[in-house]
Parts: sequence; structure tokens; C-alpha cells
Amino acid sequence: MKLKLTALALSLAFLTSCDVKTKTDDQSSIHLNGTWRLITHTTITKGVSAVTDYTKNQKFLKIINDTHFAFLTHQLNTKKDSSNHFDAGGGSYTLVGDQYTEHLDFYSDKNWEGKAFKFTVKIENDTLIQQGIEKVEKENINQTIIERYVREK
Repeated sequence: MKLKLTALALSLAFLTSCDVKTKTDDQSSIHLNGTWRLITHTTITKGVSAVTDYTKNQKFLKIINDTHFAFLTHQLNTKKDSSNHFDAGGGSYTLVGDQYTEHLDFYSDKNWEGKAFKFTVKIENDTLIQQGIEKVEKENINQTIIERYVREK
């Protein structure tokens, strides 16, 4: 009996010492969960860069949990009608190491829905940097994008 109890105790100690990981964490030390505010969005198309400053006249938030992401954007200081150019989308994602893939399941433009967008991500202090290729054949879009987000407090 004493031998069985010792074996059981050792087995329990071993099992509790194992690190339980989520689907997203098992190969990544990057933790994306939270609400992120887009600061700048850079597109590079055929070697030409264009930077959009999201700290003026518009607000863009990306919300990420363990399995899904969503983004919301609208212009600031507009009339109190439907002309604020609201936009939103979202879906599931995978994260393996620093390779983040968004699966856009919901979006107002059906040409973008059902696409997977692959990015490299890193977090520096409170800033999330996301870089990758955005390609949508039906929209004639093939560009590199670099997005800088700051964590909302």
C-alpha cells in the first residue's frame, strides 16, 4: 500500500510539473491577447512606400483573444450621421513562433473574406509590429504592409 501511495504521489508531482500550454502558446512566446490601437500603417507597392498616420482623424482598434481577432475603425470628428466610414472585420488566427496568420472570416468586402494573411509579429515594450504581404487578386492588391500598434491601457 505504501509503495502504491508513493508511486501515486510521484505520478501526481510529475503531472503537475508539466507546463500546460494553449494552442497559440505551444510554439510561441509572443502574447498577442489584448486591445491594440493602430498608430501607423505603411504599404509598400512596387517599391513605393505610403504611410498612414492613425493618430489623427481616425481610430483603428484590433482586439485579439486566444483564438480570434477583430478590428474596428472609423473616422473621428465627423457629422452625427452614417458618414463616419465605419469598417470592421475579423476571424480566427494561428500563431507559431513569430508567424501570425489571420483568417479573415468576416468583412464587408466579400473579395477579402476567406483569405489568409501571413505576418511576422514582434512586441517591443507596448508596441506590436506586424509585417507581411497583403494579396487580394480580385482587388488587384499585392503589397507589403507594416503596422505598428500600441497596447490600449
